[in-house]
Amino acid sequence: MGGMFQTLRNAWKIPDLRKKIIITIALLIIYRIGSFIPVPGLDPSAFEELVGKGSLFGVIDMITGGAFQNATIFAMSITPYINASIIMQLLCVAIPKLEMLQKEGEEGRKIIAKYTRYVGVLLGFLQAVGLYFGLGNNIQAENPILSFFTVTLTFTAGTAFLMWLGEQITEYGIGNGISLIIFAGIVSRGPSGAITLYSYYKGGNLGAGIIGIISIILILAVFVALIAAVVWVQEAERRIPVQYAKRVVGRKMYGGQSSHIPIKLNLAGVIPIIFALSIMMFPSTIIGFIGASSTNKVVRFFVNWPNKLSYAIVSALLVIFFTFFYTMIQFNPIEIANNMKKNGGFIPGIRPGKPTSDYISKVLYRLTWFGAVFLALIQIFPSIVGKITGVSGVWFAGPGLLILVNVALETIKQIESQMLMRHYKGFLD
Repeated sequence: MGGMFQTLRNAWKIPDLRKKIIITIALLIIYRIGSFIPVPGLDPSAFEELVGKGSLFGVIDMITGGAFQNATIFAMSITPYINASIIMQLLCVAIPKLEMLQKEGEEGRKIIAKYTRYVGVLLGFLQAVGLYFGLGNNIQAENPILSFFTVTLTFTAGTAFLMWLGEQITEYGIGNGISLIIFAGIVSRGPSGAITLYSYYKGGNLGAGIIGIISIILILAVFVALIAAVVWVQEAERRIPVQYAKRVVGRKMYGGQSSHIPIKLNLAGVIPIIFALSIMMFPSTIIGFIGASSTNKVVRFFVNWPNKLSYAIVSALLVIFFTFFYTMIQFNPIEIANNMKKNGGFIPGIRPGKPTSDYISKVLYRLTWFGAVFLALIQIFPSIVGKITGVSGVWFAGPGLLILVNVALETIKQIESQMLMRHYKGFLD
C-alpha cells in the first residue's frame, strides 16, 4: 500500500502526469456534483422506496453512488452504455462485417465505439421510459406529455453526458474513464456503508456488548481478507515457457533465447461482474414499464427475486459465462501458436502448430475455470453473508469490492507504465 502512495507521489512530480491526474480528478468531481442535481418533477422518496424493496435497486444505487436514490440526472449512471457494450461484443462475434471492423485496428474500433454510443443512448432512453412509467403517481406534473419528455430526456442526457465524460477521462486523464466513474460512485457510498454498519451495532443486530464488537472485527477481517484474495487472483499468472530456435542469417545468429507466455488467472478482470450486474438489473427496466407496485405475480417475483436463491445462482452462472466469453475474445491460442511458429518459437515438449494451440487452450480453460468460479463466489458472497448473519449491506458487498480493487490496480499500473518510460522506479519493481 505504501508503494502505491509512493508511485502517486513520484507521478505528481512529473508535469504531464500531474496534468493527467488533475484532469481525472476534476472530471470525477463534475460527475459527483451532477449526482446531486435533481430531475425536475420527481419525488426522491419514490426512488428511496424502490431502493428499499431489495438488492435489485440497491445494486443500481451502489453503482450510481446514491444518484438513483436521490432521483438525480445521473440516476441511470453508465449502465445503458455497459449493456450496449455487451450487445456490440456479442454482435462482433455473430456478424462477420463487425468482426472485420474489430480487426481493422484503431479506425475499426472507432466505428464500433460510435455504434456502441448510439445503442447506449437508445437503451438509456428505453430505461428512462421504464422508470417514468414505473413511478406512476409519484410524477409531480400538470402536463403529462411535457413531464414525460422532461424526465426521460433528462435521464437519457445524463447517461449520454457520462459516456462523454468517461471518454474524456480515458483520452486526457489516467485510467479507463467508464471504470473510474463506477469506481467513484462506489467509493462515495463508503461513509453511508460505515454508518449502516454502526447502526447495526447500535441496534443490536450484531449482538450485544462485546459480541457486537467482535462481530464488527470479524466483518472487517473478512473485508481485508477479500481484498487480499482479489489482489492475489488479479496478479497471479501462469507462465508457459517458450524456446526460440537458433537461426543464421548472413553472418549473424538470431534466436536461441528463452521467453514465456504469461496467462493471467483472471484475464477478464472486472468485466464479467459488471456485465452480469447490468444483465441482472434489466428486469428493473421491465418492472418500470409495468409498475413496481403492481399486483401481477410476475412483477412481484422480479421485485422479490434478489432475496431468493435462484437470483444468486443465475448471477453466478452469468459471471462464469461472461468470464469465458471475454477471455476467449481477448486471448486467441491459435493466433499465438501461429505467431510462435513463424518466429521459430516452440514450447519445450510440444510440437509447433495445432498441438501448441491445443496445449495453450487446455491451460487457458483450466485457469479460466478457476477465475470464473472465484468471480462467481465474489458475486454471491453478499447473499451468503446475508443469509448467515442477517446483515444486509450493498456497499461492502463482493462485487463492489472487486470493482474497487480491480480499477485501483489497473489505474496504478497505468501510472506505473508511464513512469517507467520516464525512468522512474515504482512500487511494482
